[in-house]
Amino acid sequence: MRKLFPILLAGVIALGFLVYMMTYTVRFTDAAVVTTFGKVTDASVVRDPGLKFKWPAPIQSVTLYDTRARFLGSKSETQQTADDRQIVVESFLTWRVTDPLTFNKRFNRSGSAAQDHYKSAEKVLNDLLRSAMSEVSKYRLNELFTPKLGDSRLPALEGDIMARLKRGAATGTAASTTASPAGETLDAYGIDVVMVGINKVVLPESTTAQVFERMTQTMQTRASRAEEEGKAAAEQIKSAAEADAKKIEAFANLKAAQIRNQGDLEAAKWLGVQREDPELAEFLKKVDLLREGFGKKTMVVMPTSMFGVDVLNPDYLRGLMERPAGSAPGNGSAPGTGASGAATQGGAK
Repeated sequence: MRKLFPILLAGVIALGFLVYMMTYTVRFTDAAVVTTFGKVTDASVVRDPGLKFKWPAPIQSVTLYDTRARFLGSKSETQQTADDRQIVVESFLTWRVTDPLTFNKRFNRSGSAAQDHYKSAEKVLNDLLRSAMSEVSKYRLNELFTPKLGDSRLPALEGDIMARLKRGAATGTAASTTASPAGETLDAYGIDVVMVGINKVVLPESTTAQVFERMTQTMQTRASRAEEEGKAAAEQIKSAAEADAKKIEAFANLKAAQIRNQGDLEAAKWLGVQREDPELAEFLKKVDLLREGFGKKTMVVMPTSMFGVDVLNPDYLRGLMERPAGSAPGNGSAPGTGASGAATQGGAK
């Protein structure tokens, strides 16, 4: 048994090594390309996930490609806009392997591992992206940078870059790394660009100063326009207010004239009555003076010869009643009155 154990152990190891050499696993995110004696055919691509069998190397070899999207970022490069402004742009793209067989044929010279093929493909895509960034020259700086949110044409620029990538390599772009003719589309590489984006745009110092100067001029122009519009609106409001004031004044004058005429008409009636009996009118006027001039709790000492106070002298009333009708009351004092004073407390009634 001791002699058989090493033999069995060696057999198990050899069997395990043989199984390792003759099997491979395809995940649901992978696609495998099986080469036989270094050659591939249309049947060499395996996409079904699971455990697969093959002949051991060097008869057959397998390269597994991850078909999920991969990220590729570019370095910041200076680009010129349509209005001759310099900006520094940093872009990126995501890509994936869509045709593993074409991808393998195109990049198998760079090495046997899938990572070597990815690196070669990224060099091609990086060159294509740098070439496509020339689309920036179709846009003006004020189209890419706008004060209002949503007005920027950066999304349109990204769309143009994507279309440029879809059209294929420009002259002299990818030939240096892939030895392929210019003008080929991405399908010729077995890859597809999923998305293109611009993640950073920086203005050089000179451009920044120019932009700030233009923004200042624009704001000053808008401020001047707003000030002029405000002055024009103020003039309109002032004119409208003056016109309304004149209308109100004219209406008030008309109304005052009507009230004055109405008062004159009413006063004419009372003046006529007063002319018929002036003594009574004078007496009533003096009574009104006492009623309005003194409070209920006021004590005032005055001579009865004073106008308005003489009505408190009994002699005044007696003389008024004894005087013939139509005779003048004289100085407002009844006959027989002297310079005696009259004291009143409380209001006149």
